[in-house]
Amino acid sequence: MKPALEVTGLGVRYRRTWALRDCSLSVPAGRVAALVGPNGAGKTTLMHAAVGLLRPETGSVRVAGEVAFVAQDKPLYDGFTVAEMLAFGRRLNRRWDDGAARRRLAGLGIPLDRKVGRLSGGQQAQVAVTLAVAACPDLLVLDEPLANLDPLARHDVMRSIMAEVAGRELTVLLSSHVVSDLEETCDWLILLNGGRLQVSGDIEELLDGHHVLTGPEQASPAGADAVSVSRTGRQVTMLVRGGPPLDPRWQARRPGLDELVMGYLRSPESGALPGLAEVRA
Repeated sequence: MKPALEVTGLGVRYRRTWALRDCSLSVPAGRVAALVGPNGAGKTTLMHAAVGLLRPETGSVRVAGEVAFVAQDKPLYDGFTVAEMLAFGRRLNRRWDDGAARRRLAGLGIPLDRKVGRLSGGQQAQVAVTLAVAACPDLLVLDEPLANLDPLARHDVMRSIMAEVAGRELTVLLSSHVVSDLEETCDWLILLNGGRLQVSGDIEELLDGHHVLTGPEQASPAGADAVSVSRTGRQVTMLVRGGPPLDPRWQARRPGLDELVMGYLRSPESGALPGLAEVRA
């Protein structure tokens, strides 16, 4: 099966500054991929390249099938009613499922005669996602879909997105600064840091392939491939790749997604990437 998104040697430059350099990754079809990284890491640039909104300086981006994109500012017309936004979307898209869009909005309790500008932030996000899903894409790209939403709205939007994934053959690439929003919904991780790809892969495999070690400061985990190290008093905690050391002075456990992400962000020189053959598969 071809990957839903394949990026090879991607480089994007704004004047003299590289926003992305030598980025190669592959997202299998049917996955929900989390795109994470600090501000300025290149997340939005990668998304814009994926949906064709900018031309890369180097490399290539391939998408299998149709793609729909929801930008961070959720571009909707405040003066339009929800029904008028649906009509607008229907005229602009070759593939359009109006019935599914109306059923989705009805299930969310969003009235079609309400002006977009009078909807709550969560409702506006749901309308934007509905328009994207109604276009029947193969790849749905969401740039910070939960930005500026309260916790309940964030939960509702993510739950509705997952319902769409379960109901159709859909691959999702979404970015967020809040890892907890992604932990129960995403199964693929892409981590950008300083314009470079740092981590890419199946989340469960990444978590299984790392350990958090805690031990006394004087101990040394022989053979451990350390990603990041932190010290508190006389105790050392580190994130390592591979299995736990045999030294009984070390306590080992599987990391959480947040610990994995933060460990790599604190060590930009570290990486967990697939081989080139896996990227091209």
